[in-house]
Amino acid sequence: MMRFLHTADWHIGRTLAGFNLAEDQQAVFDRLVATAKAEQVDAIVIAGDLYDRALANEDAVTMVNAMLTKLNRELGYPVLAISGNHDSAVRLNTGREWFAGTQLYLNTQLAQAFTPVTLGDTQFFLLPYFEPIAARQYFNDDSLTNLNLAMPRVVAAMQALFDPAKRHVLVAHFFAAGSEHSDSETLVNVGGLDAVAVSDLAPFDYVALGHLHNRHALQATKVQYAGSLLKFSVSEANQEKGVYIVDTETLTRKFVALAPRRELIHRTASYAELTAPDQPDRDAFTAVTLTDTEAIPNVMAALREAFPYLISLDRAHGVTGATATAKQVRHLSPQELLAQFYHDVTGAELTAEQQAWADAALAAAKEDD
Repeated sequence: MMRFLHTADWHIGRTLAGFNLAEDQQAVFDRLVATAKAEQVDAIVIAGDLYDRALANEDAVTMVNAMLTKLNRELGYPVLAISGNHDSAVRLNTGREWFAGTQLYLNTQLAQAFTPVTLGDTQFFLLPYFEPIAARQYFNDDSLTNLNLAMPRVVAAMQALFDPAKRHVLVAHFFAAGSEHSDSETLVNVGGLDAVAVSDLAPFDYVALGHLHNRHALQATKVQYAGSLLKFSVSEANQEKGVYIVDTETLTRKFVALAPRRELIHRTASYAELTAPDQPDRDAFTAVTLTDTEAIPNVMAALREAFPYLISLDRAHGVTGATATAKQVRHLSPQELLAQFYHDVTGAELTAEQQAWADAALAAAKEDD
């Protein structure tokens, strides 16, 4: 028997409304490591999207490298990882040939998925995110025009390699039919044509999935999304994030919640309630829905004073009348006017990064004067 930790969707390098998440991602990774030790796991499974974008910046690359080094070289865990739709397969594939020497198995190409990795009583099949053209070329079959058609061929080829004396685990990154998206995910699959049928996955004892950030996105006996390690959108405010511990002997899985360094919350209240002294959860990433219907001058600045990590602002009932009277506008600073104009045009609020750009541009303009 063996026990492994199933995680996915780290999205290292991601920001949230302009806020850098590096410290938050490092903190939750440290809790993942503590969980792996406490649960005495034998391996770590990462089901894609280690990075948030294909062209990851230098800091993100350094962080991912350090995390993999920690798990694999320092702690000695076999790591079974695949590339997701956010990752650069080419970049992740660099060094793959010698990674296996320390049991760091990292698949980025469809062809690599048909060489199973055997650990203990289990064969792992590491299937990276792939486009249908990769299946057409690998199987030399032009009829494989979508994932729905390709997956039965992929699974059949894997099944032909099954050792009947072993358990069989698929590690993959795709949208399974019947799953539900949340706002922070890239819609790489839309509709039934690009959704993989859960029935196609029946030969496996466990399917460790990445891509969807809600671990409850799919209700299936043997197919499980790990979910993201952090909350990346307001739609995830009420979700619990963490990892799964999977026991291959009993084929049972246990969810272990990982507390974030900084929580993400959604507050729905009036302006007076939100700006009252001694606000709870002041240091959380905060999305605000105002219940007021009247125009409130300089609302973003005031709310940012109450909630330094404000990530979004909307209205529960809209605003009656004009956004502000001419008299009110005359008393607004250039930054406040820009923020109000941006909201009127887009319906959204300036991010912290956009506000910083505006402040820098205004300072430069004043210097030119």
